[in-house]
Amino acid sequence: MSTVPAFAADQPAAAGNAAAVFVARDFVGDGVFGSGIEGPATGPGGILYAVSFGRDGTIGRVEPQADGSGRALLFVELPLGSTGNGLRFGADGTLYVADYTGHNVLAIDMGTRQVRVFAHLDGAHQPNDIALAPDGTLYASDPDWKTGSGQLWRIGRDGAVRRLETGMGTTNGIEVSPDGKRLYVNESVQRTVWVYDIGADGGVSGKRLLLEFPDHGLDGMRSDADGNLYIARYGAGVVAVVSPEGKVLREVALRGQKPTNVAFGGADGRDVYVTLQDRGAIETFRSERPGREYGH
Repeated sequence: MSTVPAFAADQPAAAGNAAAVFVARDFVGDGVFGSGIEGPATGPGGILYAVSFGRDGTIGRVEPQADGSGRALLFVELPLGSTGNGLRFGADGTLYVADYTGHNVLAIDMGTRQVRVFAHLDGAHQPNDIALAPDGTLYASDPDWKTGSGQLWRIGRDGAVRRLETGMGTTNGIEVSPDGKRLYVNESVQRTVWVYDIGADGGVSGKRLLLEFPDHGLDGMRSDADGNLYIARYGAGVVAVVSPEGKVLREVALRGQKPTNVAFGGADGRDVYVTLQDRGAIETFRSERPGREYGH
């Protein structure tokens, strides 16, 4: 039984849901977040969260407004020495945070806002982004920007950590297919997207190249309900929509040039939110299909 969170039922209707698909607009304007803006993730009640609200070491909460914009507020300050990057919500509403300076995956209780270490990745370079499998398993990318290399980790539901692969490129965006059978990992500097088969024990095998881009960088990515990947193309100012077979279906033009990550949300799961490093802002566009967490 899937334990991926399904938040669509309790989300408020958002203005702009009748807007044309794949046309980006501002959700949160310039400079509200810092240059470390990342995440993002939609949680219970349809609220969006992203890291670096004003500065690093924080997480902001973005509440949808009647006019279709978002109002950002400070949600939590992370413990000293921790810096958040990727965010994901567990089935019980727990917010998981890739803490790249502390080499941890943190867990935040949304009711009390208390932060605890869920898993410590001993030997990690910089836990960057995390993906949540349907069974509740977490996978983390771990780039070493200085050497252009990277690693891949699995974190079980009990917090047990296993390093799956080392000697990769600069691992960054990471996502699981809707059926939980495939893991996708991209490498920013090498501009490649890899796909693995996920085994019954949560391990991975059968690594193969899905796609290689000719230019610009790759950052965070998410899957829609059909298994298409929405990939932040850092420096290109677009989100590339890629089929499970590795075909680029479209590129969604953004106002900013340095998207860092994407997340699905909205009343029907078809609003795509994009964090922009160069703007310290969040843009949004409508998709034809909902995110994988929202089903069909």
